[in-house]
Amino acid sequence: MALKGNIWKFGDNVDTDAIIPARYLNTSDPAELAKHCMEDADPTFPSKVRRGDIIVAGSNFGCGSSREHAPIAIKAAGVGCVIAKSFARIFYRNAFNMGLPILECPEAFDNPQEGDEVGVSLSNGEITISKNGIQMKAQPVPEFMQSLLNDGGLMNYVKKKAGL
Repeated sequence: MALKGNIWKFGDNVDTDAIIPARYLNTSDPAELAKHCMEDADPTFPSKVRRGDIIVAGSNFGCGSSREHAPIAIKAAGVGCVIAKSFARIFYRNAFNMGLPILECPEAFDNPQEGDEVGVSLSNGEITISKNGIQMKAQPVPEFMQSLLNDGGLMNYVKKKAGL
């Protein structure tokens, strides 16, 4: 799976409350969650993010509660992928379960600037900054996890396997 988009940068320890504030957890509607995605971290994000854009963050992205709303909000906002130095473990698994592509790449935070266009290959972990050709290598997404992403998340994967 190949992705291309412009970067939105966020720092270390972006918690699930910054991704989708608790005051919006009275709904699980993806479109409604998308309207408030990252608004406490950057109030312009929900109105300016474009389909395919990529979030690049520091360490421990998605820490805090185990709410599935966080990856749902990011995916529904149109973000194509999240690249971070590291992810909170529960967010890591929730992202794949919800069909949100993520990659761990420590150097990706330091090289590109916000607004730069990057290309991402989930199968081999290659990340390329378009303007200068700098390439970085993330841990490739395992084949099984790629299957989850290709099917749109765990529930769709299970339904497909069950023939439903």
